[in-house]
Amino acid sequence: MSERHPLQGLMEPYTRHVLVCVGGYCARDRGGRAIYSQLARLLEREGLLFGPTRVKRSEAPCLGVCTGGPIVVVYPEGTWYAGVTPELLERIVVEHLKGGQEVREAVFHRLAEPPAP
Repeated sequence: MSERHPLQGLMEPYTRHVLVCVGGYCARDRGGRAIYSQLARLLEREGLLFGPTRVKRSEAPCLGVCTGGPIVVVYPEGTWYAGVTPELLERIVVEHLKGGQEVREAVFHRLAEPPAP
């Protein structure tokens, strides 16, 4: 018999999880921190902070790229964006997170498909 985890049900579901690298190596000016702050404002503006289309955001101290930042990663798709500026972030929020279409010219990596069983 499966038991319910004590934390189950405490967290609202979300449609996507966005990670923003805030480390100092991929973007020497630590521009990831400004991008992370802007992300909250854009998600709120687009109605993506709460409810059934909620998007979770998290800071990551390092995503292992260490160049070309700020780096932003969108899951569950596993889409990695490089050189994210405030203008590009707005496109990512509107086109990808809200509209479902990647901003292809800024994608430098995609999560590999899991191997077939």
